[in-house]
Amino acid sequence: MVKLVLTGLWVCAITLASVYFSVQMATAPAVDPNADKKQQEYVAGETVSIPVIDKGGIGGYFVTKISYMMGKEQPKEPGLPLTELATDELYTLLVGNKVVDLAHTDRFDLAAFRADIKKGLNERLGGEFIANVLVEQLGYLSKDELSANQSAPVKKNLKPRPIVEGMEPPPGAVLKAAE
Repeated sequence: MVKLVLTGLWVCAITLASVYFSVQMATAPAVDPNADKKQQEYVAGETVSIPVIDKGGIGGYFVTKISYMMGKEQPKEPGLPLTELATDELYTLLVGNKVVDLAHTDRFDLAAFRADIKKGLNERLGGEFIANVLVEQLGYLSKDELSANQSAPVKKNLKPRPIVEGMEPPPGAVLKAAE
């Protein structure tokens, strides 16, 4: 009889312990594997045209649109808005450092280009605020194409030549000729 009572108490203790731990696990906050991604915010970039200086004059224009994934925490010292900083960084890379060689666009390293932009912006912001750089458009429009379109009787919408193969400009990224 004692064995039967002790067995009953043992079963009750195990049942209570398992119910207790089940309730604890069910009410515990779930760890989200994408928590870092949710802590990031999408910052849309603007379409920027950057002149290409060639033989003492303008040879064409880089047309680029770059957006960012930025951490939710903002820099403590407010400075210029991100779009102006990004535009300045693009001018530095594309005009000052000559990152893109138009004669050899097949050698263009998109990953290094993104890393350079991220590094430059994070240095200017004073921390690791930019998590990812998204290149939405990176193209080139020559001065000859622009001149031919200006002298044409009917102006047409020009699409920049993509620098990175497989990267077509977004549907709304057509440059309209000046009237």
